[in-house]
Amino acid sequence: MPVATSSASRTARLGLRATPEQETMLRRASEAAHKSLTDFILDSACSAAEQTLLDQRLFMVSDDQAKTLLDLLDRPEQPNEGLHELFSRSAPWNVK
Repeated sequence: MPVATSSASRTARLGLRATPEQETMLRRASEAAHKSLTDFILDSACSAAEQTLLDQRLFMVSDDQAKTLLDLLDRPEQPNEGLHELFSRSAPWNVK
């Protein structure tokens, strides 16, 4: 899910404040990456944002944990009166 960063499509403006030390580090890193400061900051921020969003959807488990989960999912369904009652109600947005 790469985010396009061409300057032609950039219309949103972001502002931020940094300490002099943070600015120095960002400038040095952008030079080392052969990128403009803006490109470096945007690429880094978008990578961190993408990882944060992926962390909300993807979780890593051990082989044993995955097997336990799959075993639970493969078990026959069990009666659950609480769920039966919950799903028999009308959705709140459908109640008049």
